[in-house]
Amino acid sequence: MNLENNLLMIPGPVPVVPRILRAMSKPIIGHRGKEFGDMYSECRTILQELFATKNDMYIISGSGSCAMEAAVGNVIGEKDTLVAIENGKFGERFREIGERYGKVRSVKFDYTKGESIELDRVESALAEGAKAVSLVHNDTSVGIKNPAKEIADLAKKYGALFIMDGVTTIGGDEVLVDKWNVDIAVVGSQKCIGAPPGLSAISVSKKAWDSMVEKPPYYMDLKAYKKSANKEIAQTPYTPAVSLFFAFHEALRIVKEEGLEARIKRHAQYAQALRAAAGAMNIELFPQLNLISNYSNTVTAMKIPTGIDDKKLRNGIKEIGIQVSGGQGALEGKIFRIGSMGNISKLDILSTVQAVEIVLHRNDVVKKMGPGVEAASNILK
Repeated sequence: MNLENNLLMIPGPVPVVPRILRAMSKPIIGHRGKEFGDMYSECRTILQELFATKNDMYIISGSGSCAMEAAVGNVIGEKDTLVAIENGKFGERFREIGERYGKVRSVKFDYTKGESIELDRVESALAEGAKAVSLVHNDTSVGIKNPAKEIADLAKKYGALFIMDGVTTIGGDEVLVDKWNVDIAVVGSQKCIGAPPGLSAISVSKKAWDSMVEKPPYYMDLKAYKKSANKEIAQTPYTPAVSLFFAFHEALRIVKEEGLEARIKRHAQYAQALRAAAGAMNIELFPQLNLISNYSNTVTAMKIPTGIDDKKLRNGIKEIGIQVSGGQGALEGKIFRIGSMGNISKLDILSTVQAVEIVLHRNDVVKKMGPGVEAASNILK
């Protein structure tokens, strides 16, 4: 397989456009100097726009999971309780992180069935008392967008901090951190923003600052990030991944040039096109929705059609030059997932749909070529 011609259509990392790759190849600069400080400050300002927040913003040299741990580890101590909402693998991750730092009261929904969150169960858990509640806004493992605003309202009602993973929505879907009263929100560089993996960003509210533990994680100590960012020349407390900052900075500029509203609309259109194509090919979408949940606007999860197995389907697509993802954990071999986030194009969506259709046709799963591409094209016109 020629990796240079490989189209990556997974739920992240996403394809990185040449303009961002060129930025990453710039000569290394000192991370305590004005040039880096100016770049860091501009990145933080653009991120505040993407988060829709005036809260403090910091960038960490570490993936989205690093920011998730920073979010939990800075406010949850040994005697504190985190209510962890789980309806996917990344909801599970919040629970696993919470168990390292304090007590966890888990609210589990069966992700193997793609179950949606039920607010009454979350409220019951919060009513028992908790310092914080965690939610994955968009869990790519099941292709579902969870009710962030409703969970934020419950957190406020019971006096709990609201920690939200916006890793696969911020920069590609509506996220309103201040309006929703999100106390800590995180994003990863390699998803909707379209940069290479390795950086994450975190926003912190005043309420969260007032709730910090005495002994936070060393590398992810948010007080250290605040102190360094507030210096005359803004900087990070520890040596940052400078080349990744160059790429992230350029990716954020691209987001700003496109316009957040237009970018969100594009992501929604691409996801709608994939869902339309799936329907035309009689492929069943995976998650089970209720009135407060939605299909993801950045990844589409579908059941493996009868008549073909996961390996044959995804390997066939890969031989054409496109990579899609399978299921994770208990969903391995049961679903496949197509990402639709970042700086991809209509052609990328149509090429992926056609590749799926070709493989299904070769294996007699679909009898006639064309309905999937036609359905997607009608959305993308």
